[in-house]
Amino acid sequence: MPPHPNSHLLRRGRYSESGRGYLITVVVHQRRRIFGDWRIGRLLVDEFRRAQEQKRVSSMAWVIMPDYFHWLVQLEQRSLAQLMQSIKSRSTLTINRALNQRGAFWQTGYHDRAIRDGEDLLPFARYIVANPLRAGLVKKIGDYPLWDACWL
Repeated sequence: MPPHPNSHLLRRGRYSESGRGYLITVVVHQRRRIFGDWRIGRLLVDEFRRAQEQKRVSSMAWVIMPDYFHWLVQLEQRSLAQLMQSIKSRSTLTINRALNQRGAFWQTGYHDRAIRDGEDLLPFARYIVANPLRAGLVKKIGDYPLWDACWL
């Protein structure tokens, strides 16, 4: 039996709205530390940028850790489910091609937290970009290659 047999039910009835901020977390299948190679991480960054250029989101902050990513966005067009389906499928194709592999790249689903109206976004951005420091990957955030925030 899968570890979370009813996890698909969590998305049922879920509502997302344009203009709302979301903190999104997506995990690599089997928690493989694939983004330890920053060049593979840059392929995912290209998908974040494409979503922004296509005006689907305003990207406020992100970090790509070895086996997951956090992304703080303001949703512009489409639903959150459509955005994540696009990001996950396009990045799977690109990354699998670069690694000469096939099959699942991301774990099923994603975690999201809607940001309440009037809630300050800066603490969320700080939490996101501090991940490499908390994980002990670097001593200074400037030494980590896979993060960005619009406030800088």
